[in-house]
Amino acid sequence: MNTQIRSLSLVAVVLLVALIVGTTYWQTWAAAGLADRQDNAIQRVAQFKIKRGKIFAADGTVLATNVAKKDNGQTFYFRRYPTGPLASDVVGYSTQARSRAGLERSENDYLTASNAHLKTVLDRTLDRLKGVTIKGNDLVLTLKPSVQFLAERALDGKCGAAVALEPATGKVLAIATSPRYNPNLVEGHFNLINRVRADCSPASPLLNRATAGLFTPGSAFKILTAAAALDSGAYQPDSTFDDKGYCVEFGKKVSNFADQSGPEVFGHVDFTEALQHSINAVFCEIGKKLGALKILEYARRFGFYSVPPLETPVNERAPSGLYQNQKLFSPKHDYQVDPGRLAFGQERLGVTPLQMAMVTAAIANGGVVMRPYLVDKVVAPDKSVVTSTKPHALGHAIKPETAAEVTRMMEAVVTGGTGTTAQIPGVAVAGKTGTAETGVSHVNTTWFVCFAPADAPRYAVAVVLENQSGTGGHTAAPIAKTILQALLRSRT
Repeated sequence: MNTQIRSLSLVAVVLLVALIVGTTYWQTWAAAGLADRQDNAIQRVAQFKIKRGKIFAADGTVLATNVAKKDNGQTFYFRRYPTGPLASDVVGYSTQARSRAGLERSENDYLTASNAHLKTVLDRTLDRLKGVTIKGNDLVLTLKPSVQFLAERALDGKCGAAVALEPATGKVLAIATSPRYNPNLVEGHFNLINRVRADCSPASPLLNRATAGLFTPGSAFKILTAAAALDSGAYQPDSTFDDKGYCVEFGKKVSNFADQSGPEVFGHVDFTEALQHSINAVFCEIGKKLGALKILEYARRFGFYSVPPLETPVNERAPSGLYQNQKLFSPKHDYQVDPGRLAFGQERLGVTPLQMAMVTAAIANGGVVMRPYLVDKVVAPDKSVVTSTKPHALGHAIKPETAAEVTRMMEAVVTGGTGTTAQIPGVAVAGKTGTAETGVSHVNTTWFVCFAPADAPRYAVAVVLENQSGTGGHTAAPIAKTILQALLRSRT
């Protein structure tokens, strides 16, 4: 009899433990997953009874807050965005009718106090027991609103994007896209967002071009080719070439890009001059010698072929690389890719401005690729820090001495090459222009990537513009210069 009682007691204890564990799991750690299900209508309505955490810029500017509304004796909290379109593509929105996007979606667990952090779980449980409103955690972002504003204003009326990073840490200081939208219109006036017009078709204001827009990089990609050529030991900065104005690729001539009717011919040049004047024919020859697979090997080191690690939803970020039939194409053999055109950023390359900013920042950071991040810290309602982001290195793309050599070559681009419009008095700027052909006559995708000060890099910037008739030096470089100057002023 005693044995039966002991067995029965043991079973009862096991069942009780299972009940406690199951209840705790579904009410705490699994709550976030349930809340994130788009088809969970009851849960979505219940979340509007939570006082959602605010979203702040780095200086305390409120980017997202709440408006309380009472209905049948209950209080509901709905989102309001005091700065309107400012940084809307990364902040996103949280609505009843259209669910969530941006950080409002990916950081929803923190914002609704549904995350599994022990302190948050205890605070939420106590609030429920006391019958008071549950308060979410606040997000403090890395964005500098004054720089963000200037970047967005510089892009206004154009289709494109700009990203500014802190090379040493990976902090995203500005991330602008154009055309943009006002998140306050999403709930009740979504049709007004669809009416946005721009000099590209479709305008797609809800597309974050900085993280999900794929563009042909053109000559901006030459900094990666140069890094691969130098780091592999195949070339030196003083390696020489005889430029005829063209390169023969698969039996056909590939000419230098030129504003005039005929091809440019530079004659005898060294590697630095080839980058300084963005000589396609020279880079075509470099690509043929290196081979496509070697160039792509280095591209992967910088982060290509991987979804960039950022806090925004994964479906709002795109990996960079070669694309075929709208899918990433990873060749197994050199003959599958045109190495010459790949070397100067054409072929089937599709890259995001965020990825090009990461490449530029890595060169500025001695070859170390840092993980970019937007959320500096998460703060509880009592102002204690729930979690904070620490800088994290993703890997060493190139050797420090290679990074230093590419930096000197990029300085030459700005001092006397294709990027002179990015010069800032008293500040050494390292940069590279890009003018990618689109297949439509006199319509280009233009780029400028840069960092400054070149001798002690603090900021890296990438700018892309669609549907341009000019070059990257004339269209994108002035915008990058504006952003760099704003960053330098903000530090002062």
